Amino acid sequence: MSKRDYYEVLEVSRNASAEEIKKAYRKKALKYHPDKNPGDKEAENKFKEAAEAYEVLGNAEKRQRYDQFGHAGVGGASGSGFGGGGMTMEDIFSHFGDIFGGSFGSFGGFGGFGSSSRGGQRVNKGSNLRVKVKLTLKEIANGVEKKIKVRKYVACEYCNGTGAENGTAYSTCSTCRGTGHVTRVANTLLGQMQTRSTCPTCGGEGKTITKKCPHCNGDGVIRKEEIITINIPAGVEEGMQLSVSGKGNAARRGGINGDLLVHIEEEKHPELTRDGNNLIYNLQLSVPDAILGTAAEIPTVEGKVKVKIEPGTQPGKILRLRGKGLPEVNSYHQGDLLVRINVWIPADLSKDERKLMEKMKESDSFTPRKEQNGFFSKMKDIF
Repeated sequence: MSKRDYYEVLEVSRNASAEEIKKAYRKKALKYHPDKNPGDKEAENKFKEAAEAYEVLGNAEKRQRYDQFGHAGVGGASGSGFGGGGMTMEDIFSHFGDIFGGSFGSFGGFGGFGSSSRGGQRVNKGSNLRVKVKLTLKEIANGVEKKIKVRKYVACEYCNGTGAENGTAYSTCSTCRGTGHVTRVANTLLGQMQTRSTCPTCGGEGKTITKKCPHCNGDGVIRKEEIITINIPAGVEEGMQLSVSGKGNAARRGGINGDLLVHIEEEKHPELTRDGNNLIYNLQLSVPDAILGTAAEIPTVEGKVKVKIEPGTQPGKILRLRGKGLPEVNSYHQGDLLVRINVWIPADLSKDERKLMEKMKESDSFTPRKEQNGFFSKMKDIF
């Protein structure tokens, strides 16, 4: 079966720039990624086909040979290192995962475990764990240490995470002799070309297990509950995600642990509302208190404080308590507490109260003054 033109595979023109080719491959790879299409053989083949095309067109030298000689210039009828089937999914992730910001290589066929390469040998990477942590405003204001219990993959203690019985029942792979890869030689119009791919016998690990650990069945990991301490800095917000390196799932048969991703949730405060690093409190005053002035208790994250309300305070006035808000993450900046004045107007009055109001209505003191209710006057109060 003849190969499709690589430009056609990525749906780019023959004079496309390197950046356009990279974007086209990213789009195709994300569309046909195995995690998004589990068990879909056609999607897997298209994923590999896109990787093969990018392996050639993404390399200036190989692209030049391909433009001049076609498929024969980059591996003949047997294909390049990808197209000939010699490269596995892990190799594709290892070669091109970096263009996805490091998050692309999460496919590994074992509970989200992926792999990378180091010195030719495959290095397994454990999958990330995600947890939600609820915080009060006081905890957000001061920062807090949280201890959470998670069930995760940890290294098997009976085989030290090797997967081999007693941690010793394995030997150097006879196919790759411990390198983790095999080299193939293909004849092309330009002469012999070498391609390197993951060893099919040991899967790139450079060693094979002669007797599996009976406790983990050769995987090197077991599920276990673990208590993890998380230090959460002051000032975090709803929806923010923190990463705790190395506290995720352990990798199969040694390697790099995944990370613990902590999703922040805020508990609703009964009286205070958050607006960025500022806090807002709605203070309800009676008409007499607004007219005569009073002292009011205002809640803060650390407790209540007393605030003097001046006589003649108008509805809508905002008082600013500086530094009584929330801190900014990794900064010395501190938000404020904004107290919004509301005046309670009673709907039902007794006869005596109504007579009193009618009498006050005739007084000049109760005639509204426009300059006190203006927009700029309120803004002046805030700042």
